[in-house]
Amino acid sequence: MPIVNNPIFSTSRCFAVIDREQVLRADGSTLDFQDLQNLKEWSIRNNYSYDLFEEKQWNICALGLSSKDNLPEGYCVDTIRHGFYIDSPEEALGLSRAKAIVAWRNLTRFCTTCGGSLKDHDEMTAKVCTSCGRIVFPRIEPCIITVVSRSDGKILLAKHVQRNQEMYACIAGFIEAGETAEQAVAREVMEETGYKVKNIRYYGSQSWPFPSQFMLGFTCEYDGGDMHLQEDELADARWFARGECPITPPPGSIAYRLINNV
Repeated sequence: MPIVNNPIFSTSRCFAVIDREQVLRADGSTLDFQDLQNLKEWSIRNNYSYDLFEEKQWNICALGLSSKDNLPEGYCVDTIRHGFYIDSPEEALGLSRAKAIVAWRNLTRFCTTCGGSLKDHDEMTAKVCTSCGRIVFPRIEPCIITVVSRSDGKILLAKHVQRNQEMYACIAGFIEAGETAEQAVAREVMEETGYKVKNIRYYGSQSWPFPSQFMLGFTCEYDGGDMHLQEDELADARWFARGECPITPPPGSIAYRLINNV
């Protein structure tokens, strides 16, 4: 299935993304292909880089922008994360894919085998090395995210060091080579908090394209141990009754669904 650069005409769902934000019309409505053309021309006038591509098999046309400074009249920005909450599942899927592919295309320019330059594949969402012919597909990084419950009904939430806000969220982490997702749940909880867990059960999943995570959600139960925080990962971790949680992730994420038992 081709990615076609600079399409002349498109009836696809249209997205314009800048890092972790998307461009919308000033009234909050979604874009059409003419909007993408307008934003492309604005980028050219301002000497900003851009990447316009189409995925016909996904019914997506996307524009990656390098700046949001002095957007033309009639446009505004909103967080992509907010779009996951307010959009329909179909629109959220399109937005998530547009964000992920824009980031992948921007970061994937040279072959990791021979160092040759990459070009778009003629038929697939992929890139081809112009030197050795290696085909490179979009990268997906599988992660686990879990809520740990205790026999008294309380759940374990943690404040992560990387966050710059007073938010408590689930334990999460990348799946390591050779692990099952369930093994990653047990390892991450043990590494970050010192707790053993049991009854690990799959809950659901979500694409999290910041830039390429795929979140596998689980529930599990406390099975012993004393708290020992991994200080380079967690600033704090506590047990909370579900109705008494502090600031937690807002709707639009699998973390919200896990914490609120949605």
